[in-house]
Amino acid sequence: MYLKSRHVFVEGLRVEAAIGIYDYEHGRTQPLIIDADITIGLHEIKGLKDTLNYEMVGNLARDIIAVGHIKLVETLAEDLARAVLDLPQALEVRIRISKPEALKDADRSGCVVVFTK
Repeated sequence: MYLKSRHVFVEGLRVEAAIGIYDYEHGRTQPLIIDADITIGLHEIKGLKDTLNYEMVGNLARDIIAVGHIKLVETLAEDLARAVLDLPQALEVRIRISKPEALKDADRSGCVVVFTK
C-alpha cells in the first residue's frame, strides 16, 4: 500500500465580490461560492509547515476581490488559481466559482479552471 496523491480542499467558501460585466452589476457586490482542490506533495507531513493551510485559499480570494471590480468569474478563477500555485506546496489546483444569482432559473452557474505547475 502506498500514498498515490494528496489533496487539500475547500468547498463552499462564500464571499461577496464586485463582479460582472453588466451595468446593473456595477456598484454592488454579489455572492460567490468558491471550491478549491489543491494537489500537494507526497512528502511526510508532521506539522502545518509541511502542508498547505487551506485558510490561505480564502485569504487569497479575499485579497484578489479587494483590489476592485472584476468583470468575469473566469478572471477571478484564473487569478486565484495562479495565486494558489504560487504557494510552494501546491502542485496543481482546480478552482470552481459559482455565481448563484446569475441565472434566476438555475441554482448556480460559473466556471472551473485547472492549473498545474
